[in-house]
Amino acid sequence: MFDIRWIRENPEAFDRGLQRRGNEPLSSQVLALDEKLRTSQTELQKLNEARNQASKEIGAAKQRGEDAAGQIAEVGRLKDVVRDAETASRASSAELDEMLAALPNLPADDVPEGLDESTNVEIRRVGVRPEFNFQPKEHFEIGEGLGLMDFEAAAKMSGARFVVLRGALSRLERALASFMLDLHSREHGFLEVKPPTLVREEALFGTGNLPKFGADLFRTEEGFWLIPTAEVPLTNLVRGEILEEAELPLRFTGYTPCFRSEAGAAGKDTRGMIRQHEFTKVEMVIIAHPEHSAEEHEHMTASAEEVLKRLGLHYRVVTLSCGDMGGAAQKTYDIEVWLPGQDTFREISSCSNCGDYQARRMSARFRPEGSKKGTRFVHTLNGSGLAVGRTLVALLENYQQADGSVLVPEALRPYLGQEMITANG
Repeated sequence: MFDIRWIRENPEAFDRGLQRRGNEPLSSQVLALDEKLRTSQTELQKLNEARNQASKEIGAAKQRGEDAAGQIAEVGRLKDVVRDAETASRASSAELDEMLAALPNLPADDVPEGLDESTNVEIRRVGVRPEFNFQPKEHFEIGEGLGLMDFEAAAKMSGARFVVLRGALSRLERALASFMLDLHSREHGFLEVKPPTLVREEALFGTGNLPKFGADLFRTEEGFWLIPTAEVPLTNLVRGEILEEAELPLRFTGYTPCFRSEAGAAGKDTRGMIRQHEFTKVEMVIIAHPEHSAEEHEHMTASAEEVLKRLGLHYRVVTLSCGDMGGAAQKTYDIEVWLPGQDTFREISSCSNCGDYQARRMSARFRPEGSKKGTRFVHTLNGSGLAVGRTLVALLENYQQADGSVLVPEALRPYLGQEMITANG
């Protein structure tokens, strides 16, 4: 959501931000609706004043012993007119809100220009790309070869884009989640939270998933929505709250199942665990002071990177271009891990600073210390720390051995209780 006063004062900047996203300029339409709303509100105010004055005249006439039938009739007439004006004002307000709610956040000034991933900018590469004296396999070949990854069994009960993990791979997923949560909560300043995975519509509206991206989500018959990421419940922890400045930043991390319909992904990553309807993820969310959200963005990204460093995985960090970012993001870093089986980098985390875009939708504020100017909106940030399934994929491909077994990184051995994953292990 946007500050309508800012749009009035900066229509060119508003249009430029939308155009950088690949959207048409809309300031003229937005301001026309705003003017219509303000006109209706002014008219409503005048009508209420007239009704109040007519009501006073009834009392005055009665005190003078005069017939007040005319004034009573006028109050009745104005009551109907006011009701119609209130309906019109609410309709104008809803029309403006609907238009603004469907718009994406405006990109930060330092976000690269461009409308797709081809214009993303690589910032750094970390770690060493593994070398093999054999042709490396993709993760699903490794998992199926071990007898521990079963897509056919999942398809029988759930259809495509599901998987059954068994034995050591099931334990590996659990070990990865515990490792990530311990790292973020013990060393990176995040509070571990176990949130709900079913939420109401307003929670998804607050994070910007609704109304525009409903096709990407699953909804129950009772009206609950399955979360696409723990960003939704973790960010909504401050919905409608007024925090004290000293409380900021709030850093949350949580491990949840995530559900996505993958609408529009037909033909993409149809084999394996890269793109599934149900997957698990460790999420990070930060509620920050506006003046410190940029540095919190760097902290969040570094926290996600540390997971990969300790697992010994080669990766790169890129800044997404304007058109490749998620709708709520103001600036996004993607972390892409190297997958030898695919011979390419694939996204394993997105860390985004959303500015006050989500906070305005959720009415999440803080009270500045010593200020008499009232409250301010917080800034919200979110990032994967990491996507557990994709991290499992990366481990299988990077630590695969010629005999089909998989070496377990040292950081995970205390969690998994073994150094090697072998067939049916």
